[in-house]
Amino acid sequence: MNWGTKIVIGLVTFMLFITSLVVYMFYVHGRDPLIEENYYEKGINYDTEYKAQQNVLNDDAKPKITVSAGQIVIEIKDSATYNLVLMRPSSSADDVKLKGSTAGSSNFIVVDKTKMAKGLWFLNLQWRSANKDYLYKNTITL
Repeated sequence: MNWGTKIVIGLVTFMLFITSLVVYMFYVHGRDPLIEENYYEKGINYDTEYKAQQNVLNDDAKPKITVSAGQIVIEIKDSATYNLVLMRPSSSADDVKLKGSTAGSSNFIVVDKTKMAKGLWFLNLQWRSANKDYLYKNTITL
């Protein structure tokens, strides 16, 4: 085997390697749990998100989160409509998204955690109460 044949075999092997990487990247696209689909839109609307986080601090409206054996209970200061997202860092297929209104006079949000995997979860709670938007982000461990 001469040196020309070895160069051609090396180039073909390299091209197969690059092609397999491209196929893999297209396969992984959309399955990455750390990147959101509307990433740029969230960057543009960061001011409203920041104001909502500041409303939590200014109005002393930090929610009380209690994790028990079968459920997660979140208590909000006033009655509100909410949008709750629990994101699992390891898999976006496990994410939990809930919308609704607080229940009871104590303004509870109850989440059943029996089907949720143990480990780290990112909690993103947005709510609207008394014509003000609030945003609270935290991590919880189940």
